[in-house]
Amino acid sequence: MTTHSRTLFAEEFRLEQLSKKHDPLERLNEHINWEMFRPLLNSVLTKEAKGAGGRPAYDFVLMFKILILQRYYHISDEQVEIQVLDRLSFMRFLGLGLSDSVPDHNTVWLFREKVTTSGVMEKLFTLFTKQLETQGLLLHEGSIVDASIVDVPKQRNSREENAALKENTIPATLAENPNVLRHKDVEARWVKKNGINYFGYKNHIKVSIKSKFIERYSVTAASVHDSQALESLVDATNSHRVLYADSAYSGEPIATLLEENAIENCVHEKGVRNAKLTKEQMERNRIKSKVRARVEHVFGFIEKAMKGSYVSTIGLKRAATAIGLMNLTYNLFRYLHFVQS
Repeated sequence: MTTHSRTLFAEEFRLEQLSKKHDPLERLNEHINWEMFRPLLNSVLTKEAKGAGGRPAYDFVLMFKILILQRYYHISDEQVEIQVLDRLSFMRFLGLGLSDSVPDHNTVWLFREKVTTSGVMEKLFTLFTKQLETQGLLLHEGSIVDASIVDVPKQRNSREENAALKENTIPATLAENPNVLRHKDVEARWVKKNGINYFGYKNHIKVSIKSKFIERYSVTAASVHDSQALESLVDATNSHRVLYADSAYSGEPIATLLEENAIENCVHEKGVRNAKLTKEQMERNRIKSKVRARVEHVFGFIEKAMKGSYVSTIGLKRAATAIGLMNLTYNLFRYLHFVQS
C-alpha cells in the first residue's frame, strides 16, 4: 500500500469517526442549502476585472462559509486560516481537500471588508429569514424584543477626548493624527449596567416567541436606550400580534407606537418613585416573564455555544457586520434544532 493510499484511508477513517460524534458542521452542510446565498453574494460583490493576470478570487460561498465557521467558533482571522489547514472537520465543511489552496488571513479580512462596505450582511440575514418563512418555521405569531451589550476593545482616551466624542465630535488631537484615528473607535460608547461599565455597541433583536429565531435586528452604540431601537424592529409582521419586552420598553411613547401598529402590548409594567407596582401589576409581570424569558435562550447560545459576543472591530459599520453575522449564525444553528427534531 502506497503512502498516498494510506493517507486517503486515514483521512476517510478520521472523518467517519467525526461523523459518529455528530459533527455540527457536517449536519449544517446536510441541512443548509448554501447555494441560496450565491446569487446575492455574486450580485453585490462581483467586480469587473481591470485587466488580465492576477490570482482568481476565491469562491464567494466558500468565503462566506469561512465567516460562519469563524463566528461559530469565535476565532480570529489568523486562527481560522490555521484551523482550516489543520482540522479535517473544517476542511470537510468548506469542501476542501488536503491538496486544495486555503485562503490566508488577509484574504479573509479583505472579504469581510467587502461584505461590510457593500452592506450585504443584513440582506443575507433577511434572505435566510425568508427561507424560514417559506418552510413555515417563522410564523410571526408574536415576538419578544430585547438588547444585549457587545463589547469592543476599550479606548484609552483623555477626559477631553471622551467629552468631545460624547458630543459626536472628533477631538482635534485625533483629527490631526489620522494614523492614530484609524485605530480609534469613535462610534462605540460607554454605558453602565448593574454598576458595571461597558464599552461598545448594542445588539437589539426581535425574537419569535415559539421558534426563538431572530426575526430582525438593529445595531447601535451601547449608550442608546433599548427602547429607542424598537421602531426599527417593528414592522408589518407584528400587526395584530403580541409583543413582549422588559420594563426598559415601558412608557407612553412605546405604548403609542404599539397602538398605532395594532400590536398587543405585553411590555412589563414599571413602578415609579411615588407609585410602586400594585400586586395585580406584579402578577401580570410575572406571567409575562414566563414568555419573555425565552429570549434568554438566544443570548445564552451566543455566550456559551458561540463563545461570547465580544467583537474586535473598529467602528459602527464593522460592528454591524460582525453582529449581523453573529445573529445569522445563531439562526443557522437554531434551524438544525427543527430539521433534526
